[in-house]
Amino acid sequence: MLADDLVMRVYDATRGFPREEMFRVTSQMRRAAYSVPCNIVEGCGRNTEKDFLRFLDNSSGSLRELGYLIGLSRRLGYLRADLADDLESRHNEASRVLAGLIASLRSPPETRH
Repeated sequence: MLADDLVMRVYDATRGFPREEMFRVTSQMRRAAYSVPCNIVEGCGRNTEKDFLRFLDNSSGSLRELGYLIGLSRRLGYLRADLADDLESRHNEASRVLAGLIASLRSPPETRH
C-alpha cells in the first residue's frame, strides 16, 4: 500500500530530526502520515459509500498536511534534499491515487468501470 510505505519512509526520515522537534514537527509529521492509511482502513470497514468517502476525505486532508510538513522540514534543513525529494515523490503518488479513488466513487455508478 502506497500510504503504508509513505508512513515507513516518514518515520525513517524523521529519526534524524533535532531532538527539540520531537513533540513538534516530528510528531505532527508522523501523525499526519499514519493518519492516511488509518483513515483508509477505517473507511473500508464502514457500511456505506458515503461514510467511506468521508474517511477518504480525511486521508486526503492528512496527505495535504504531510505535504506541507515535508516542504517545511526541507526549508528548515531537517531533511536532506534527496530524502525530501523521495518523500515528495511518494506523497505525490499517494495523493494522485487517492484523488482518483475519491473521484471514481463520486462519479455516477453507471459511469464506473
